[in-house]
Amino acid sequence: MTDLQKRSLLKAAALSAVAAAALVGCGKKEEPAPAPAPAPVASAPAPKPEPLKIAFAYVGPVGDGGWTFAHDNGRKALEAEFGDKVSTSFVENVPESADAERVLRDMAGQGNKLIFGTTFGYMEPMLKVATDNPGVKFEHATGYKQADNMRTYDSRTYEGAYMAGVIAGKMTKTNTLGVVGSIPIPEVIRNINAFTLGAQSSNPKVKTKVVWVNGWFDPPKETEAATSLINGGADVLFQNTDSPAVLKTAEAKGKRAFGWDSDMTAYGPKAHLASAVINWGPYYIKATKEALDGSWKGGGAEWWGVKEGAIDIVSIAEDVPAETKARVEEVKKGLADGSFAIWTGPIVDNTGKVQIAKDTVADDKFLGGLNFYVKGVEGKVPGAK
Repeated sequence: MTDLQKRSLLKAAALSAVAAAALVGCGKKEEPAPAPAPAPVASAPAPKPEPLKIAFAYVGPVGDGGWTFAHDNGRKALEAEFGDKVSTSFVENVPESADAERVLRDMAGQGNKLIFGTTFGYMEPMLKVATDNPGVKFEHATGYKQADNMRTYDSRTYEGAYMAGVIAGKMTKTNTLGVVGSIPIPEVIRNINAFTLGAQSSNPKVKTKVVWVNGWFDPPKETEAATSLINGGADVLFQNTDSPAVLKTAEAKGKRAFGWDSDMTAYGPKAHLASAVINWGPYYIKATKEALDGSWKGGGAEWWGVKEGAIDIVSIAEDVPAETKARVEEVKKGLADGSFAIWTGPIVDNTGKVQIAKDTVADDKFLGGLNFYVKGVEGKVPGAK
């Protein structure tokens, strides 16, 4: 390389160094590339709340076609309403004895937080179990004792009985009605009396015979009692028992009868005059909603009827006269809006004593302790003084 070429290279290098220094002096420097942002971390979904565990104790089988069947329909209604927010279970054929306490304790021990006992005889066992399980909510059907975590609920079955009576009074040919009674407690006595009062409203000549079976669900005894009433001249039968045995007996013997608690038409289509039914769904939905939202309170009592959608009379037979059907609808409307009261005096018992004075309407306290037969019902209430 010549001296001239060496000098040219040195000059070019010097100029490059000066240019680089000038860039530094002017603050022009290369910034490092920003670090990549960290990838977002997906948040874990909130844990799903555990369903409210609800248990039902049934006195009879769910397939009884009557009382327990109606309660189980109510259980299904609350399941349909709340879906996966609840988990329900039941034990059927729980006797009204010490065994009820064992079953109720087991329900509480399995984590159920709302427990329904669906018959009068569970009252004392449920009260004991409620005392020992203050964190559990207890609901007792047809009872009258409450606690801080136990309340009672009932349906005004006497309203359905009265409407059935309106039909029975018109349809009887012998003027003799028969009732198969379960257990002589105020609930059942009210129904017998209301049935008779309804019948007397459409036929003042009627009289009512009663045979007690001393149990809620005993088809053989119910059949025997129904047969006895028919042999005694009754041509229209009513019941306060849980199976369709009474209606079946009427069908077999060519008489007429009513379904009770549920629509029993299928058990005796020729004999069936109507069914007085209970819809427990509205109350079970209300109680469950309160348990879920924290508004449930113990110590109270609810008594629902036609007004609340708990009681109705359905599947009235085609041969019931139109004017009788219209009267039933009139009664139903009056019960719903409060313009009609069944227990309006004067009401006299079958000994001639005035039990409800003229123009007086009996209150729920009076009805809760009712222990007499109205005029027209034969015999004496078992155990009454």
